[in-house]
Amino acid sequence: MRARLIRIGNSRGVRLPKLLIEEAGLADEVEITARRGAIVIVPAAGARAGWAEAAAALRGREARGAEPSAPTRFDEEEWSW
Repeated sequence: MRARLIRIGNSRGVRLPKLLIEEAGLADEVEITARRGAIVIVPAAGARAGWAEAAAALRGREARGAEPSAPTRFDEEEWSW
């Protein structure tokens, strides 16, 4: 498919057909990068992308015997309710 760059203020842009956007699985927010001779558009990562994997890695680290945190005064004093 060929398209023309159009002027948008001081920038230039290209219009993407709806079917092309749907086929690529793009939503309202995308990440754009430039490579030699190409512009790459990919879906934006979610706000919490990768959190589950990071938490699992931390749990695994604790299970392998990571040092416990230093006690605080709350650990050393008797609590009264």
